Amino acid sequence: MNPESPESPAPIVTGGILPGMAAISMFLLLVTMLNAFAALRGIFGAGAAKYGIFGVCTLLVIGVFGFLRLRRWGWALVTAGCLGMSIGDIYYFSHSHVAFFIVRALLELCFFLYLVRPQVREHLRS
Repeated sequence: MNPESPESPAPIVTGGILPGMAAISMFLLLVTMLNAFAALRGIFGAGAAKYGIFGVCTLLVIGVFGFLRLRRWGWALVTAGCLGMSIGDIYYFSHSHVAFFIVRALLELCFFLYLVRPQVREHLRS
């Protein structure tokens, strides 16, 4: 079969990082860093919530670096992190009625919807 013939399927391009993937990674690193510093200052309390935030931040940072290496487990952690942060921000908005939380929740929900697209998943390695 001739590779230039019209009946041959187009090759699937794998291995490159998309601009949206890089932007989501930078956003998550920024949010994770801000949450970690807020936990250090005691914003979330001194008990289990503080250490829970540190655990979630650690998982997100590990996921972001795995995602930048185009690993599926990194993609899974980043996707779950975007959805979880969106749900958390909707919860905060419902209790505090601060518009910042709903804007950030919608942005994170858009990131989640971008990450579950088949074109993004095609770029990942196992």
